[in-house]
Amino acid sequence: MIVPTTTHWTEVDSPVGPLLLTADPATGALTSLSVPGQKGGRTVQEGWRHDPALFRAAEEQLAAYFAGELKEFQLELSTGGSEFRERVWAALDTVPYGATTTYGEIAARIGASRAAVRAVGGAIGANPLLIVRPCHRVIGADGSLTGYAGGLDRKVRLLTLEGRLQGASSLF
Repeated sequence: MIVPTTTHWTEVDSPVGPLLLTADPATGALTSLSVPGQKGGRTVQEGWRHDPALFRAAEEQLAAYFAGELKEFQLELSTGGSEFRERVWAALDTVPYGATTTYGEIAARIGASRAAVRAVGGAIGANPLLIVRPCHRVIGADGSLTGYAGGLDRKVRLLTLEGRLQGASSLF
């Protein structure tokens, strides 16, 4: 008999709004980070267990990131995507703080064809770990700030925090 696991969650305040974090209760691995209004984002469900203690490391690292003191998260992650999505998400993890990349560059990093750029975009859009897995660092080939599941205003704020965009340093 398979025993269902309960999703553990907490909410953390941030300069880009409240962040909903979920984790695997057995391992403590972060399974999602969502923001209000996020396309495909999570919301607290009946039966979930509020467990702030499980998220102390994530909360501390997020606070340090927003204070400009942390450039790389060191958290255990568990996303459970398809093999293709996991490859795309792993490529996102290699985009350094303060840098940007394009959908085409991500496709090339995972050995996908140029024709796969659309599928790469879909995988990036389905990233369940906003901010921690830096999909906000992916831009259009022409340098445009293309879609972001958390909203373009948040993307601008995150890229500004990381020093990639100028003129909005008062956002934090």
